[in-house]
This record gives sequence, C-alpha cells and structure tokens, in this order.
Amino acid sequence: MAKKSSRASGPSQRQLRVGELVRHALSDILLQGEIHDPVIEGTVVSVPEVRMSPDLTLATVFVMPLGGKDGEAVVAAFDRSKKFLRGAVARRVDLRHAPDLRFLLDTSFEVGDRIDALLRDPAVKRDLDTKPDDE
Repeated sequence: MAKKSSRASGPSQRQLRVGELVRHALSDILLQGEIHDPVIEGTVVSVPEVRMSPDLTLATVFVMPLGGKDGEAVVAAFDRSKKFLRGAVARRVDLRHAPDLRFLLDTSFEVGDRIDALLRDPAVKRDLDTKPDDE
C-alpha cells in the first residue's frame, strides 16, 4: 500500500514531471507548425504551464498569445484542434493513456502586472517606506 504524503495539498512529482513532458510536446507541435488553424498560425502562442490531474487523465493547458490579444479566440482554436493535439502528444509522450486536454487562458501575467502596479502606487510605496515604531 502506498504511503500517504505529508503534503497532500500539492501536486506529486509524477504530476509535475508529466505536466512538463506534455508542455514540451505541445511547444514542439506549435514550433513545428503542425496545427493548421488560421488563428493559431497567425499568432505566437506560449504554453507557460500544464497541470495534470492526480490520475494523469486530464491535462489543463494554460495558453497565452504573445501580446495578450485575442486570447479567447486562441483558446477556441485550441479546443477545435483538441483531438489532433491529443494524438500528437500521445505519439511524443510515453504514457499508458493519452490525457484529455483542456485549454484555458493564462492570466498570471495580468495578475503580476496588477500587483506590480499596486506596489508602485504612491500611497502603497509611502506605507512600505515608513519604518515601524519601536514599541
């Protein structure tokens, strides 16, 4: 019987490793231009992260078009090519079952920009620069 991990909340090493393999496979597919969709062909797309389910049957793929424009159109184009991409990933990654692919728009860059803008706000900067009183 498998030993339970003390940190049950995070992904396992296997999930992380397989996620990276799927991400690299998708990046290679994009780089070689194997997807023949006009939306994807006309856009530079980044795949910053792939999260695998614990049983490795579902891969949540985060995609981000360069410049952040037409994100929903890019996600829709990937959804249309889902069957082809699943087969192409299965040929590149040695797994018992090819994972189903779910595509989502990556918003982490926008969140980072919003936090950066907050930290540059004069009121926040003033609060961060003040030294706490010694009590």
